[in-house]
Amino acid sequence: MAVSNASVVLSPNLETSSSWYHHNPSSSLDLIRIHTLPMNKMTRRGLIQRVRCETSPSSDSSPLDKLKNSPAIDRYTRERSSIVVIGLSFHTSPLEMRERLAIPEAEWPLAITQLCALNHIEEAAVLSTCNRIEIYVSALSRYRGVKEVTEWMSKRSGIPVSDICQHRFLLYNKDATQHLFQVSAGLESLVIGENQIQSQVRKAEQVVKQEGFGRIISTLFEKANKAGKRVRAQTNIASGAVSVSSAAVELALTKLPGSVSSAMMLVIGAGEMGKRIIEHLVAKGCTKMVVMNRSEDKVAAIRKEMQSGVEIIYKPLDEILACAAEANVIFTSTSSETPLFLKEHVEILPPCPADYARLFVDISVPRNVGSCVAELDSARVYNVDDLKEVVAANKEDRARKSMEALPIIREETIEFEGWRDSLQTFPTIRKLRSKTERIRAECVEKLISKHGNGMDKKTREAVEKQTRIIVNNILDYPMKHLRYDGTGSSKLRETLENMQAVNRIYELDGELLEEKIREKKDKK
Repeated sequence: MAVSNASVVLSPNLETSSSWYHHNPSSSLDLIRIHTLPMNKMTRRGLIQRVRCETSPSSDSSPLDKLKNSPAIDRYTRERSSIVVIGLSFHTSPLEMRERLAIPEAEWPLAITQLCALNHIEEAAVLSTCNRIEIYVSALSRYRGVKEVTEWMSKRSGIPVSDICQHRFLLYNKDATQHLFQVSAGLESLVIGENQIQSQVRKAEQVVKQEGFGRIISTLFEKANKAGKRVRAQTNIASGAVSVSSAAVELALTKLPGSVSSAMMLVIGAGEMGKRIIEHLVAKGCTKMVVMNRSEDKVAAIRKEMQSGVEIIYKPLDEILACAAEANVIFTSTSSETPLFLKEHVEILPPCPADYARLFVDISVPRNVGSCVAELDSARVYNVDDLKEVVAANKEDRARKSMEALPIIREETIEFEGWRDSLQTFPTIRKLRSKTERIRAECVEKLISKHGNGMDKKTREAVEKQTRIIVNNILDYPMKHLRYDGTGSSKLRETLENMQAVNRIYELDGELLEEKIREKKDKK
């Protein structure tokens, strides 16, 4: 196969990052270097330092089958698989794009299965919320893994790859780990310190463990939950923190001409966010509201928790237009993938009871209220991205609280990275034992073939036992130097250098690659 070296510069819409992410690029030939530019320019540039270009493989074998004999073999053996996050958040992308890319929680298992079926993806997790869509993967190759996942996102959503590349951010290994830990702690949320994101990270962890695609990403999310809990327990980040739901209520009240006690409130959706909306409305003095949901059970449970004097009226969803006709403010927070309100629905509603524009506060992604509704003079529509004006008021206080959390995030990141680094030696240890055992067994077999006629069963067993003892004694010394004892970075560095030396001396690189290919094929 002819191979050439080429330097490739990506156009601005191919590699993106945001100015608050700090990327430490590797010097490897196949790694992506991200150069960040100021966010207000919304310009992204990326550089792949050097990428070895290979001729297209023949159609009679898969890309995985070609890896074994590929000149790129060193990329898959000398370097461990990379943790990569391919994400779009409210920081980097418009709501219109996030809602098309959103993956409902019920579809997370299917998405993980599809991602792990991609050629260069070993493990995967999905984190899809109202403010972000992030795909975490363990990839055999960074560049190819990012390409495959981005194409998968494009195919699923119908958004061109170039558009996704323009708004996505990419983070690798330590940067990806630290980012997820900050997400779990609420540092990357629209509302700093909000708690709902941690429950979503916990759910993502549960789904990954249920699907059973490896241990790296699973442990990453497990440690992220731990980091989030530590931050909230040991800092003041959650003290007085608003949530998306409370911010939605605050926004509605600032736009409401009259008082909260005289306005008719309609809450559509009685899930976690809907429940929080109801609680904040009550806290602001609302004593009567209509709540719509698929079933009455959740509404009844919320009603029991509310203080006396608060009237919560349940209505089924098939009465949505009749209830909307009587409401001044309509909050929506459902998992519906299609809008509940379109322009043709709202324009036939009678004028708002208080003779001012009806307020729609939609915190769902995908949106429950179509953007076309905002074209009507009789309606004012606000979505999750409009909450920024509410949370901006305590920006300085939130920034200070974030600083308190960063030392904990760094500590948890170092601990996870140390654990992950230590795993690198396990395949080498296993393969070294396997190779020496194979050599021992072949030698014993030759001995028995040559002298077998005069060798009884007892002697044969003695030969087997003694040769195993000899091999184990010989391996004892290298094994001691291949096991990381957790005493610090210098010891870890020494252990990894020993691993690389053993791989080279015993020519284990090819066997390690074969194992990766076999494991990948077994998952298909």
